[in-house]
Amino acid sequence: MISVAYAAGPAGGDTMSFLMSIAPLILIFIVFYFLLIMPQQKKAKQHKQMLESIQKGDDVITSGGIHGKVVGITDQVLTIDVGEKMKIKVSKEFIALKKSGEETQK
Repeated sequence: MISVAYAAGPAGGDTMSFLMSIAPLILIFIVFYFLLIMPQQKKAKQHKQMLESIQKGDDVITSGGIHGKVVGITDQVLTIDVGEKMKIKVSKEFIALKKSGEETQK
């Protein structure tokens, strides 16, 4: 008969080796959270606040680069005046920037 020999380490070493093997994964998750996830959540919150503060008469820039003045607001759609007798409707989520008063005078 052939006997099978199993390599066994110390009895208490299994838990410690498991923690040491998973430690790099935990460290990578923490770094990703602070460098990627947290700043993205902060940016999304600021964008939501900016969208909620838009009023008639504000100058805005869409994510497509269209500049215009807000002339109408509904729940999800803004009507923007982009030139002589030309108005377009844009979903609120596609407003990239609300220009301040100093930028519009330049």
